[in-house]
Amino acid sequence: MQTEQNISNLNIVSSPKLKLRLLNHWDNLNRTVERGYAGFSLWDWHKLPGYIDKRYIDYARANASIGINGTVLTNVNANATVLTAPYLLKVKVLADVFRPYGIKIFLTARFSAPIEIGGLKTADPKDETVQIWWKEKAKEIYSLIPDFGGFLVKANSEGQPGPQDYKRTHADGANMLADAVAPYKGIVIWRAFVYAAENPVDRHKQAYDDFVPLDGKFRNNVMVQVKNGAIDFMPREPFHPLFGAMPKTPLMMEFQVTQEYTGQGTSLVYLAPMYKEVLESDTYCNGKGSTVAKVIDGKLDNHALNGMAGVSNIGNDVNWCGHPFAQANWYAYGRLCWDYSLSSDAIAEEWLRITFSNNNGFVRTAKNLMMQSRETMVDYMNPLGLHHIMGTGHHYGPAPWVSELSRPEWNPVYYHKADSAGIGFNRTATGSNALSQYFPEPRKQWEDVTTINEKYLLWFHHVPWNHITKSGRTLWDELCYRYYRGTENVEQMQKTWNYLKQFVDAERHHQVKQLLDIQYDEAVWWRNACLLYFQTFSKKPIPATYKQPDKTLDYYKSLKFPFAPGN
Repeated sequence: MQTEQNISNLNIVSSPKLKLRLLNHWDNLNRTVERGYAGFSLWDWHKLPGYIDKRYIDYARANASIGINGTVLTNVNANATVLTAPYLLKVKVLADVFRPYGIKIFLTARFSAPIEIGGLKTADPKDETVQIWWKEKAKEIYSLIPDFGGFLVKANSEGQPGPQDYKRTHADGANMLADAVAPYKGIVIWRAFVYAAENPVDRHKQAYDDFVPLDGKFRNNVMVQVKNGAIDFMPREPFHPLFGAMPKTPLMMEFQVTQEYTGQGTSLVYLAPMYKEVLESDTYCNGKGSTVAKVIDGKLDNHALNGMAGVSNIGNDVNWCGHPFAQANWYAYGRLCWDYSLSSDAIAEEWLRITFSNNNGFVRTAKNLMMQSRETMVDYMNPLGLHHIMGTGHHYGPAPWVSELSRPEWNPVYYHKADSAGIGFNRTATGSNALSQYFPEPRKQWEDVTTINEKYLLWFHHVPWNHITKSGRTLWDELCYRYYRGTENVEQMQKTWNYLKQFVDAERHHQVKQLLDIQYDEAVWWRNACLLYFQTFSKKPIPATYKQPDKTLDYYKSLKFPFAPGN
């Protein structure tokens, strides 16, 4: 009705392609939100269980409307306090609120909880007292919340405790928790986002190396949750090599809805095209047509468990997501969980019609703006497969020069490897050989520097500055072209939005206009800072036809953001 479609002859049947359609909140108990750009956490733990905010109900209704059926309330960098009795009573109230809307509660489980809140001396998954502790904890939770979904676990990654602390495997840890929740039909979702500073192997390879040997060793109520790419929610990544490589284990997709690396809270970037790019990628694990979507929906390997998780971009801002257009990413994520065959274009049109206006002129123009926004952002941030060149900690803005962090794989220089010869990470057989983790067909698409789709060029290859790209430009000139094109396209987005003023209420139009002004400034910042830095290696000029940077590299290096949100 809101999209003004004819309802005189309704005959619609629609069922979800994925059973578990989860939001992962990275919310802390003190109400800060890691990587969140929409204010503080919705969950007011201090007032719970006595006070039920009306927004909890609105949240449930909104999620139910797009088919989301589960929510993980707490950060994957978990705090064991949420598993204590007083907090479980608070969680119970939220579960009671969400239940009428078909939404199950999940919690993150800190692996060291038996020590921190249980008084044990170990969290070894093979220790009987630890196993008993988790079984009793599960019993306590299910006595309060009979339909509790289960646990999400980040372990032995980025300093989090885990089974490897006791020389056990990820399967050992996951299975212990799975046994605890199995009597209640609960599940364990074990994140595959693991890498270690002590491991000199290319970070791209580490999750695959850790998990593929464990295929078939997980309990049947364990899912392994895999990020869409092997590094970390970059503006563009090739699909994760784990998809298709673990046929005996149900793999759950993990997308990021909050825009940690895609403009944070100030940028209009519609993410559905990114999600679709990954879901439609062909792994070739079972021959041609073995898309990532078919891996995660369980069809290829007959898995009863299947699903998708999205790292939430929802906070307590008046409009939920901070940036008005960021709501489109929450909406698109839910729609694709329900039906991943929907097009980005169709979802954008739905959202625009039910959010702004059914005027066809508005919809056509605004949809075009949305559909081009992600490619624009890639151009001015991470063109040609560049990645992980953002600022430290807050991940805000460019900082490709950072090299002094304590862990090598946290430094941008680890990834772009710019030197006098060229730029890019060689992941072919002559480099880290991360390409060997893919099936032969995608490997062939990416291993030849002359035939690779150039959107992944510097992801897989270290390329000379004078390399001739498919446009006929040298690599250096092509980088300049992409960075400047991205900035110019943000300028065009500003003009388009100004034209749309006639269709949009004054308050929201002004809000988006201000944010697009910020986005333009940030695009110029990314462009100038990156090109000035990479120029120190290429020793080549920015072509005179472009407006030259008006600030120095030292100026950009001096910028500090100690209180950036989401840090």
